[in-house]
Amino acid sequence: MYRSVPRSSVTTRRMGQYYTTHYDRVPSTRAQSNAVPLRNYGTHHPRLFVDQAESMVKLEDDSVNAKIDKTVPFSTARAEDLFWQKIKSWENVSKDEFLSYRWQLAHMVERKSKLLSFLRIVLPASIPASNTDKRLSRIQSRDDFLQDVESGMKVAPMAVRLTPYILSVADWSNPLDDPVRKQFIPLASTIVQDHPQLSLDSLHETDDSHVPGLVHRYPEKVLFLATSVCPVYCRFCTRSYAVGGNTESVTKASMKPTKRRWEAMLAHIESTPAIQDVVVSGGDSYYLAADHLRFIGDRLLAIPHIKRFRFATKGLAVNPIRILDRADGWTDAFVELSNKGRMLGKQVAMHTHFNSVNEITWVTELAARYLFERGVTVRNQTVVLRGVNDDLKSMSTLIRKLADLNIQPYYVYQSDMVQGVEDLRTPLATILNLEKQIRGTIAGFMTPTFVVDLPGGGGKRLANSFESYDQASGLSTWKAPGVKGEKVFTYHDPIAQAHPNVA
Repeated sequence: MYRSVPRSSVTTRRMGQYYTTHYDRVPSTRAQSNAVPLRNYGTHHPRLFVDQAESMVKLEDDSVNAKIDKTVPFSTARAEDLFWQKIKSWENVSKDEFLSYRWQLAHMVERKSKLLSFLRIVLPASIPASNTDKRLSRIQSRDDFLQDVESGMKVAPMAVRLTPYILSVADWSNPLDDPVRKQFIPLASTIVQDHPQLSLDSLHETDDSHVPGLVHRYPEKVLFLATSVCPVYCRFCTRSYAVGGNTESVTKASMKPTKRRWEAMLAHIESTPAIQDVVVSGGDSYYLAADHLRFIGDRLLAIPHIKRFRFATKGLAVNPIRILDRADGWTDAFVELSNKGRMLGKQVAMHTHFNSVNEITWVTELAARYLFERGVTVRNQTVVLRGVNDDLKSMSTLIRKLADLNIQPYYVYQSDMVQGVEDLRTPLATILNLEKQIRGTIAGFMTPTFVVDLPGGGGKRLANSFESYDQASGLSTWKAPGVKGEKVFTYHDPIAQAHPNVA
């Protein structure tokens, strides 16, 4: 008698050869002992078992096990605290309920009225003073905070969308200084004058879109905008011109996902042999249905000249529940594409977006471990944000934590010059100093590349590769000869900066 167990694969190297280990069927007697075998298809390799009772990975041969001093832990390092229960509305929500992706969707906060109602429940009557921003001194009570949020949303370029998960990791006892709140909920008191060079489409993506939804800026790479929605809406979104619903200050460009639109984008890729690399984004690929994820992924894998592609998603950071929920098919579809790509010699990766270590919980650790064990490559892209991660301790702690989770710290971005979030932008000097302090303190392959995505479509450049930088005026000049020849691009620091450089 056999029972089915989850299939997966792990590739290892031994004596110069690569071997792949797969989950397989197990005899019922071994099933009763909670040992799940991992059959190896290489030669002369001992079989591996996951002992679910002891939460350990063990070798089948007990004589070999006896020689191993320590087995490999199969659990997270953190205690599984029910952190969401500190929110009164969810104090009776069980672990099983909270870890349901369907429950997460059902309890999203997606309208201003719903956000204000939520805040009225979670905020203390008296709001602690900010330790970092004197402009917030007028906010002293719950009502003050709610009024400031309501006023801030009138001029915000992004609509509201927040998951129960991300709402649960915010520190509502100190909302003025909380790095999670700052990323998603605007306060009118912090809004400052935009630099006159800011724009909603600061990277000029529409100018480089010869096919609607497909940004072809680099010779060998394209950006495939598959959808216009995300699990959450970040205040600082670089695509605030199109992502999410209309706001009181911005009417969004249409970027609705349709098969007809996708077919036109895929046709351009198929007919352009120079393209080797595709970034599937939006919006967020987390909001593609599993069959749509497969559709796009399979089509890209079938194109001979496509060597690699990645799905961009903030999902792992703001709603890791979907990775773990086996009732939902998105993760299974992703793992299948990753495995297919590996068989074809092509890389399929996930690019995610953590900005603060406060976003990481034991749920994140489980989700990251799940992907890692199945051979999925995950890389992170962080944006330097004032009051969130623009100090050495915050950024270096985040980078190390991601490395510990086997998430490669890939990029750290200078904030784009988008309208409406000047309070979050930092001067170029900040990212330069962060790189100077961090480089050499962690393994090179886990040290991110610090970059500026040039306004006007110049593409990504190393933060320290400017042609000139005048800190007094805040003006830096750049060239991108491989992308736009000798054209000169400019980046402008925020007009008003009351924030010191990184120590």
